[in-house]
Amino acid sequence: MLSPINLSLEQQFNLRSFEAQVQQMSHEQAQEFLITLYEQMIVRENMYKEFIKHQWGLDSILEQP
Repeated sequence: MLSPINLSLEQQFNLRSFEAQVQQMSHEQAQEFLITLYEQMIVRENMYKEFIKHQWGLDSILEQP
């Protein structure tokens, strides 16, 4: 895995806390969690794409017939 670039102290703390929580999960819990996390990442990516389209004015261009 690539090492994170310039995480703040708070982000480093959150990462270590997250790591401890994951280590306490069962295999099944970890699998369910990963699926949910991946779904949230996809939703976030779609939101970013929509935001960029809106900011760049592409949403109105793409909606015209």
